[in-house]
Amino acid sequence: MAKIQKIRSFLWFDTQAKEAAEFYCSLFNNSTITTASPMVVEFELEGTQFMAINGGPQFKLNESFSLFVSCKDQDEVDYLWQSITQKGGEESMCGWCKDRFGLSWQLVPERFSEMMKTGTADQNKAMFDAMFKMRKLDLPVLEAAWQSKKEQ
Repeated sequence: MAKIQKIRSFLWFDTQAKEAAEFYCSLFNNSTITTASPMVVEFELEGTQFMAINGGPQFKLNESFSLFVSCKDQDEVDYLWQSITQKGGEESMCGWCKDRFGLSWQLVPERFSEMMKTGTADQNKAMFDAMFKMRKLDLPVLEAAWQSKKEQ
């Protein structure tokens, strides 16, 4: 039995906790439902543990909480974006989207974070200016904006 994380995210659903957990586990290779009852589902995504409850309609997920996914490349961003936004999900801006259960996701290529850490203020501004025009992040466009301000 895996050691329980001291701090975990707890997600509230009306009645779809298991359906949501199954969907989330289908998105990532190293993921599984660890326990499921009619009320509570525990699952793990890439080593991070979550709990979900069928708590009724009183509370809804919203954009104030999101899952940030560090994607290895554009292909992973594209795959997750397509999977999350289909069947009732929604696109938002700047790499954010929402799944059909109402959970918000941020899908960010690792290279974006790398450029943010190593770029100059001008490079980061150019990249952010490009990002503010996007829904799903487009790494080649972001990289071109960043490179356009590279010091000679």
